[in-house]
Amino acid sequence: MTLNISAERRRRRATRHKRVLKKIRGTADRPRLVVFRSLKNIEGQLVDDDQGATLVGVSTLAIDGNDEVEDLSGKMAASYTAGKTLAEKAKARGITSIVFDRGGYRFHGRVKAFAEGARAGGLKF
Repeated sequence: MTLNISAERRRRRATRHKRVLKKIRGTADRPRLVVFRSLKNIEGQLVDDDQGATLVGVSTLAIDGNDEVEDLSGKMAASYTAGKTLAEKAKARGITSIVFDRGGYRFHGRVKAFAEGARAGGLKF
């Protein structure tokens, strides 16, 4: 029997994410901010679970992550910038309050930087 560590990590994260999704739900008034983190990038989407639709989405692939953020560098700065960009897009659509879904990841590092960027951009959660 071979042990595939990355497949096991993905399975455990999916299990944690399902556990979180039992407790939170996004609506049109207060959509769910879903975070996905890969080794190189991070992306976030605002989802209305009632309609089953994505309202706003942003990724570090689509933005210029080279902005200098105080006390942050590299992928952390790109995550913060992505969160701030998502907040600006959401505010343009009239969304100010959200529910945060950390996607089964720890609220630490890049996920935390993304959330802080969204808060700095004006989203409340």
